[in-house]
Amino acid sequence: MYTTLRVERTEAGVAVIHIDVPDRSMNVLTPALLNDLDAVIADVRTDAAICGLVVTSAKSSFVAGADLKELLALMEAGLTPKRGYEMSQHLSLLFRRLETMGKPVAAAINGLALGGGLELALACHRRFIIDDPKAVIGLPEVKVGLLPGAGGTQRVVRLIGLAAAAKMITDGGQHAPAAALKMGLVHEVVARDQLLAKACAWVASAGDTHAPWDVKGFRLPGGASLTQPAVSQTLSIGTALITKMVGRRYPAPGEILSCLYEGATVPFDLSLRIESKHFARLLTNPVARNLVRSLFVTKGELDKLSRRPAGLPPSTLRRIGVLGAGMMGAGIAHVAAAAGLEVVLLDATQQNAERGKAHAQTWLAKEVERGRRSADAAEKILARILPTTAYAALKDVDLVIEAVFEDRAIKAEVTVQAMAVMPKRAVFASNTSTLPITGLATAFARPKQFIGIHFFSPAEKMPLVEVILGKKTSDATLAVALDLCAVLRKTPIVVHDSRGFYTTRVFGAYCQEGQVMLLEGVAPALIENAGRFAGMPVGPLAVTDEVSLQLQYHVARQTQADLGDRYVPSPADPVLRRMVEEHKRLGRKSGGGFYDYPADAPKHLWPGLASEFPVKAEQPSLEDVQNRLLYIQALEAARAFEEGVVTTPGEADIGSIFGIGFPAWTGGALSFIDTVGIAPFVAECERLARHYGKRFKPSRWLKARAAAGQSFYGPAPSASGQSTGISSC
Repeated sequence: MYTTLRVERTEAGVAVIHIDVPDRSMNVLTPALLNDLDAVIADVRTDAAICGLVVTSAKSSFVAGADLKELLALMEAGLTPKRGYEMSQHLSLLFRRLETMGKPVAAAINGLALGGGLELALACHRRFIIDDPKAVIGLPEVKVGLLPGAGGTQRVVRLIGLAAAAKMITDGGQHAPAAALKMGLVHEVVARDQLLAKACAWVASAGDTHAPWDVKGFRLPGGASLTQPAVSQTLSIGTALITKMVGRRYPAPGEILSCLYEGATVPFDLSLRIESKHFARLLTNPVARNLVRSLFVTKGELDKLSRRPAGLPPSTLRRIGVLGAGMMGAGIAHVAAAAGLEVVLLDATQQNAERGKAHAQTWLAKEVERGRRSADAAEKILARILPTTAYAALKDVDLVIEAVFEDRAIKAEVTVQAMAVMPKRAVFASNTSTLPITGLATAFARPKQFIGIHFFSPAEKMPLVEVILGKKTSDATLAVALDLCAVLRKTPIVVHDSRGFYTTRVFGAYCQEGQVMLLEGVAPALIENAGRFAGMPVGPLAVTDEVSLQLQYHVARQTQADLGDRYVPSPADPVLRRMVEEHKRLGRKSGGGFYDYPADAPKHLWPGLASEFPVKAEQPSLEDVQNRLLYIQALEAARAFEEGVVTTPGEADIGSIFGIGFPAWTGGALSFIDTVGIAPFVAECERLARHYGKRFKPSRWLKARAAAGQSFYGPAPSASGQSTGISSC
């Protein structure tokens, strides 16, 4: 009778529904499941032989919420607010029918219950959850730019009060059973083998049950009057804190606060309609679409290795080598060892190699101190790292990652030495961030087994890996590189060879634009604030300090040496030259760059900037500076896509968000163009080019797309004659 659930009846007359959506590893709220739930509610309500209902799952989890792929398809098809409201009301009223069916209903939560899954449980009169830390509950909708739209906001606020509900729902976090019990979101935490028995016993003895808010005289915990200090503080201070944390680019937190307060002051059924209106407003906002598409759908596909060549067997990775025990090499070694791999950490001196292992030891000690890892587990990770100077230790590795200084000659030297001893089957990867892989592969006798694997610093925290294909890199080598990413739990994007590849090109455009503004006389504080207000993690001058002015200067000089007469100077070159050559300000690690870093005070902009780059009396608007910083990055991303360096919009967007911190609200650099509208984007680029230089000039290919109204996530023409992105220099 039902396709997504199984119904059993106990001797006591309790109906138990086991949700089991077919062909899904987790239960999600599909249309078929909603239809089955509606039918079950009607059957139970009218069957006099059934005294009540228990809702549980036949899978290891309870219900994970909505299917984001299906939701994205609806968003991209052009949802109207009216349709969004109807969608919310359909689910909300279904759960309301469950809640008001006139018989007791219990949720037996046997695993994680998130989003709509928790909303289903909240519509039950009693909630039992297994005593398992993996059985987390939460309302994470804010993370995709939405709010709970099936009664979640209104039930939570009536269970735990306005202040606690606001914190829970705007945070979007997950809560283990003990915490959920303490918060008042579940009633009992029970052993797994007692879950159904406890739930069925309660239903059998409960009699007719109503939700607390359906009982006459119900009062909201803590009240909802603005005269209540907790309420006024939640709405006023909460709004200020949200603005400080996420800015005004993310509408969901503010809508959640409004929805909670408005709904808490009216009867429950009216509050559900209020929630649906707020939900519809967010659902039709492009920010929600961008977040769903990039952060969940696209990232999820890449995490599952969607770019892995088909038909190749999985790699067996047991032992890897890391050449270079500096901060990056040490970080890679730590991440690999933590993932269970044995690591040969090799450097020119034993002292350097030991220092690299000590980096991992320091990091692990902090994790132990914070309770994130046991001391025994930390020791086992450290034991998997072998610091050495002997290349012979690479004789049985499956893969080698070179992470030495960004210098072609040094990289070639260590490549040759490693190649002499490593197995012929093993893959060699360079962690370079700028030097073309095809050129570096000339030092390796087996170029088909040479690839770029660009980690981001710090490797322990940054989730992205940029995998770069050289001209001769084989599919088998790509498969091994992606399998390594899966082992390390990193999100990979695959790009073609080019100087700076993809992420470094876009990141460099951001840094350089900030430096060009210095030359123009724009106030440094305005530059930095504009970057942050636009949604970047830090301003362009601060982030240049972090990666080091010296490194950027060296890369520019290396590029000039490689290209010779073909080198096109950057308008930012004079800034780096002055800072590095004349003032010896090399970046944060060396004590100072665009900022000073006093030991006993917060960092601050270097006072010498005022004399070196005098500020003009007339300053540009904040909006103009923001546009320059965002548009130059998006334009560089479009150029990389046109050239075939990055081949899918999704990878371009994920690379920009997780590699360089492009604002997530945009969905990524190419999604930003679509959000603005490709024609308005091109028009603004042409305006910027007239005022600030030809680096903003859009290509003929991009202008043709704009004229045809072709977005990056819509129908796209092939770029006739476009570059392959391959460079041997």
